[in-house]
Amino acid sequence: MIIETLPVGPLQSNCYILGCEKSRLGWVIDPGDEAPRIVALLDKHGLTLNSIFCTHAHLDHVAGLADLKRIRPARVWMHEKDLPLFQNLAQQAAWIGLDTPEPVEIENWLNGGEAVTLGELTGQVLHTPGHSPGSCSLLIDGDTPCLFSGDTLFRESIGRTDLWGGSYETLIHSMAQKILPLPGSLCIYPGHGPSTTLNHEKEYNPFIHNRNI
Repeated sequence: MIIETLPVGPLQSNCYILGCEKSRLGWVIDPGDEAPRIVALLDKHGLTLNSIFCTHAHLDHVAGLADLKRIRPARVWMHEKDLPLFQNLAQQAAWIGLDTPEPVEIENWLNGGEAVTLGELTGQVLHTPGHSPGSCSLLIDGDTPCLFSGDTLFRESIGRTDLWGGSYETLIHSMAQKILPLPGSLCIYPGHGPSTTLNHEKEYNPFIHNRNI
């Protein structure tokens, strides 16, 4: 399994390259900006872009979609409950003083629970709302299972819940029901900041450890 982390854009959101070493198929997760750098990493590993997966529709995670699709056309996956956010990218951009990104078509709307396959890699989409109504995490199986958690779970923290559609109670419920039952050795790749493990978060994340969820 190939995993590359690329912090992009003014908010340094983590864009991930996920690739299957045998098939040389790749996914891009959360292309928030800097499409040429993303494509350069795909080319570095000889990966053919198969799909683009968006954990949620906040500007810093989707602003590079149009540029990426122009260079490497691929289908985009996003949860349908984040459609209102995606339709209001102009307002999101105005809030933080950035240009409005070019609109793109979302070819595949997720509901959560979908099985995914990338060459020899398999996994599942987990609907983990709270940071946004359609926030999703991508669970990848294999010898070294991992979870791309978007802005749901960070190293020793969680995503904001004070933005449109956010809910602290919903986010905590998502973690309790969808993430914490997963194996403790699971590697977590968040939407911002360094990677972590589920065992580390159970011990040191105050939103989990102190509340015993």
